Amino acid sequence: MAVRKQTVPTKLPSLTAPRRSAKPPAAPQGGRLIDRDESWLQFNCRVLEEADDPSNPLLERVKFLAITASNLDEFVEIRVAGVLQRLEDGLRLPHHLDAGGLTQAERMQRVRERLHQFNNDQSSCWNDRLVPELKRAGIALLSWKQLRKADREFAIKFFQEQVDPLLTPVTLDPSHPFPRVLNKALCLALLLRHKRKLKSGTSPKILGVITIPRSLPSLIALPEHKGQRNFLLLEELIEAHIDSMFRGYSILNRTAFRVTRNSNLYMQEEEARSLLETVAEELHNRRKGDAVRMEIDAFASDEIAERLRINFELEAWQVFRTTAPVNLSRLMSLYSAAKLPALKFTEFHGRRLHLDQSTKPPTNIFAALRNEDILLHHPFDSYSAVEDFIAAAAADDNVISIKQTLYRTSADSTIFSALKAAAETKDVTVVVELMARFDEASNIRWARELEDSGVQVFHGIFGFKTHCKLALIVRRDSDGIVRSYAHLGTGNYNPVTSRFYTDISLLTARPELTEAVLRVFRYLTADWAAGPDAYRPLLVAPVTLAADMLALIARETAHARAGHPAHIIAKMNGLLDIPTIDALYAASQAGVEIDLIVRGMCALRPGIPGLSDHIRVRSIIGRFFFFTNGGPDDGPQSEVFCGSADWMTRNLYERCEVVFPVVDPTLKRRLREEILDAYLRDNLKARLMNPDGSYLRAPMSVPALGAQQYLMELSRSPEKRLTRDRSPAVESTPAEEAESVLSKEQSGL
Repeated sequence: MAVRKQTVPTKLPSLTAPRRSAKPPAAPQGGRLIDRDESWLQFNCRVLEEADDPSNPLLERVKFLAITASNLDEFVEIRVAGVLQRLEDGLRLPHHLDAGGLTQAERMQRVRERLHQFNNDQSSCWNDRLVPELKRAGIALLSWKQLRKADREFAIKFFQEQVDPLLTPVTLDPSHPFPRVLNKALCLALLLRHKRKLKSGTSPKILGVITIPRSLPSLIALPEHKGQRNFLLLEELIEAHIDSMFRGYSILNRTAFRVTRNSNLYMQEEEARSLLETVAEELHNRRKGDAVRMEIDAFASDEIAERLRINFELEAWQVFRTTAPVNLSRLMSLYSAAKLPALKFTEFHGRRLHLDQSTKPPTNIFAALRNEDILLHHPFDSYSAVEDFIAAAAADDNVISIKQTLYRTSADSTIFSALKAAAETKDVTVVVELMARFDEASNIRWARELEDSGVQVFHGIFGFKTHCKLALIVRRDSDGIVRSYAHLGTGNYNPVTSRFYTDISLLTARPELTEAVLRVFRYLTADWAAGPDAYRPLLVAPVTLAADMLALIARETAHARAGHPAHIIAKMNGLLDIPTIDALYAASQAGVEIDLIVRGMCALRPGIPGLSDHIRVRSIIGRFFFFTNGGPDDGPQSEVFCGSADWMTRNLYERCEVVFPVVDPTLKRRLREEILDAYLRDNLKARLMNPDGSYLRAPMSVPALGAQQYLMELSRSPEKRLTRDRSPAVESTPAEEAESVLSKEQSGL
């Protein structure tokens, strides 16, 4: 993307805002805020709606259902576990009221009721809607009794060769205590009675347990027959052979069950060990944390369920019976195993960045950046441009050093390989975040592998997750001048997830930005205390970002009070920070028009008379911040910022985040008119938030507009660009809708 050079402002408005609003607006009925956990549950309900939506391809609906289960796992093992831990420890005593006027125990009561209802809704979605439609499409999960003779022979052979050698059946008695059940491991429990009669009478009942091996596929694909694709659950296969594993016992009842454990990491800063060693030990402990939830087959006997509940020290409400397969997240493997493109979204590949090769010598990425910035909107612009930027730096003899942050990446990442190769001839520094939730083990392996390759590896500032996405290349150009080139992004350096998540990348050689990026790296590696102005024009958490955002909102408020145009558009994953919400309420009361596009949790209540009349919230993914600054939306004084930070306490105060300005009019116009406008006009996938925290689909209009589909069409045919006075005539084709709510296979917690 060509841009004209423009000076980056080095100072934000001098307005400053307090950490807390001096005079909060009056509280409406029900409180001024939506509870974060109830808001998150609403988000997961919106994902479940996609599984129920017949306009989505069938296997995509199965995938959405699996995502709701994966999301729920994380919610239980982090959020629910945390609340239960605090209640048990006596923190925030039971009489303490939250923003909604409930005690923590009362809030937990409401959450657990919603959890059980959601569990039922998931089962209904699977049993009543997806299973019948899968059957009509020639796909079925069969029980052992439903197998044809040929299928049974195939399954028996698979069991004998690949399953049986891995199984360890256990009977529970004084010499065989209950085995340690790992977090989220699927197991079989059996109620047994020894066939040997005792002199005193019938033998007592005992439990037997088998852990389902995680190394095996959870779904076994059976040989295709007359176009029918059948699958067998792994536990069904094991159950069919259970008698051979408990010889001498009568099997009275059997059931699948799964335990979810507390997965929060608890670390002490004063410990002398390295952070890497501490995280590694806590990961080991995570697998053995206190049980928080048990999922069990609805048809399990009360006796076997009660024995398991007592063993795991659970209350009755923590037992979730399901008529669907236990652990719906493994339905993701059904999506992968069923090779039926007609039942999935059409595969989409973003447009690749093409540099001018007609010049002599042909233009490389560094020459291009000396003339113009490059803005990329992923996945509609291919992430290969970012990979090529790092790979080009690694291979270029003129490059002196590379600095980069890594939060989440993938095992086959070309960026990871390029950094290792570059360390042979260049100074390479990588800040690896070890505390990226559920990627800690992978990041520990990558950190050690990078160190073995000669890379200087750091882990940021203890107590603050390094969540910013930065890369800095220092190069001696052909004219002998040493210049810096930077990548600033909103998404992880992960080529796999970049195909599904919407994010922004800015590649630049602007000295104002590259020098600021260098100072951020010094902050990360040396806890560099240079003062808040040292990082301008970047907004950096935990140093300046919170105050900067409040100042920008306060400036729009002042413009509105002065009678000038005032408009804020913000696009993010979550909005929970109370000072920010208070500032938005005050801005709305002053007349600022506020459009919020919030994918997940939102504690703000929109549309309340006298409080938030001018605030509108819709649910779609991504992260952008737009301020008109006293002029029209397309005026030269308007400002656009992009970054990895949501408006949540953890992002503003507990993480190292970077939000960067986009100042060139051409790029600002693209962000405002092409991207934000498309999401604000979406009437196919958008949900509009009501004051009570519930959501409704956006009203349909003609022509229909799906933002994701429009942006994909635009990547293929730029002439279809959205104009401010009309919406594009884009047909609603579900096969092209490219996973709008799949937006994140992460729950956003």
